[in-house]
Amino acid sequence: MKTIHGIQYLRAAAAIAVVLFHAAEKTGHHFTIGAAGVDVFFVISGFIMWVISDRRSVTPGEFIADRARRIVPVYWLATAVMVAGALAGLFPKLVLTLEHVLSSLFFVPARSPSSGEIWPVLVQGWTLNFEMLFYAVFAGSLFMPRNWRLPVVTGLFLALVIAGRVVAFDDAVMLTYTRPVILEFVAGMVIGEFWLKGRVPPLAVGSALFACSLGGFALIAVLGLPFDELTTGPLAVLLVIGVLSLEANGCLRALSLPGLLGDASYSIYLWHTFAISVVVKVGLAIGLGAPATMFAAVLSGTLIGIAAYMMLERPLLRRGRARRVTPGLAGRAAE
Repeated sequence: MKTIHGIQYLRAAAAIAVVLFHAAEKTGHHFTIGAAGVDVFFVISGFIMWVISDRRSVTPGEFIADRARRIVPVYWLATAVMVAGALAGLFPKLVLTLEHVLSSLFFVPARSPSSGEIWPVLVQGWTLNFEMLFYAVFAGSLFMPRNWRLPVVTGLFLALVIAGRVVAFDDAVMLTYTRPVILEFVAGMVIGEFWLKGRVPPLAVGSALFACSLGGFALIAVLGLPFDELTTGPLAVLLVIGVLSLEANGCLRALSLPGLLGDASYSIYLWHTFAISVVVKVGLAIGLGAPATMFAAVLSGTLIGIAAYMMLERPLLRRGRARRVTPGLAGRAAE
């Protein structure tokens, strides 16, 4: 798939927003709106999966294998570091049980014995439970004719959300999979269909949507307004549409640093909290001051993610692709 620079830059921005959110939380600052980076990620995920599946034929098994190669190894490694750290006494508040560790590794939503929240061992991995649901449903849709896929996925996710509104679920799995946030994947797929058909808003409209989205996020942040996916989801959708309009109208060019951050966004998302925790403890110990500590935490969280991408994620992806290219069989992993 040809690189869409705007999508790369949005991936970078979403990852940095989450880093800022966690660094601010640890240093007594406020950047709660940074958590909305997850909403942007979900819309982008729906968009990318829809566009990739249209541009190259892939079986459901190949799709799941591609996604597993992309997601699982690095996540399992990060989770293993958390487990090892807890066993070594580095995370005294982290309570480990075999059931919770296994649920975390295999993307089954479960309540954490540490907090009671529906979180895996590596807390930020909660988003991967949603991603894996989407991948499983999307893979199933690949058995169907193309023109059935979007309506079927949309109908299923709408049914889940409606069920969550009607039934008072207490089960962690159903509480997770009936949240309205899953509709962000559907929105991304719809945007992808319009993109493939060349139906992108003109530059003036796209710029207005882009500005409205940023303005909405800024308003929530500045006024400290409460928000959830019902608020940030639509703003994320507007942001993606606006950026794609800028892309289609030739306003975006290849930029090295944002492109690298986009490539490394998954590793940044998974690993940044390790660096932030260390930096904050050191900053407090030496009296560095909250603003400087937060800056150092953001920088270190980003750098550790880039390093993990360069040394772990990228080599693993290349190795996986190399194994798939054999005589008489060629293919490449989904981006």
